[in-house]
Amino acid sequence: MVGRGDFDYIWSMKTSELKPSFSNLQLELLKIYSNGISDEQLMEIKTLLANYFAEKGTQAMDKFIEDQKLTAEDLGNRAKEHHRSANRT
Repeated sequence: MVGRGDFDYIWSMKTSELKPSFSNLQLELLKIYSNGISDEQLMEIKTLLANYFAEKGTQAMDKFIEDQKLTAEDLGNRAKEHHRSANRT
């Protein structure tokens, strides 16, 4: 349990004593943003990142479909499946 003294210690810490844990991607992005970029460049970077992760998702889904040997019909049937539980009142 956290006591009042713990909060006093945290609030008294200097910013330089705080060591946030950033991923390697976050650190690289912080370096980019520290140089100040235009809004247009920011949108380009966001688009690049979105496209990168969309492509990774597509690749993962393609691998899943291949590993499971699913057909287009299988995918269509799965899209129509209903897995929600009945409304409980």
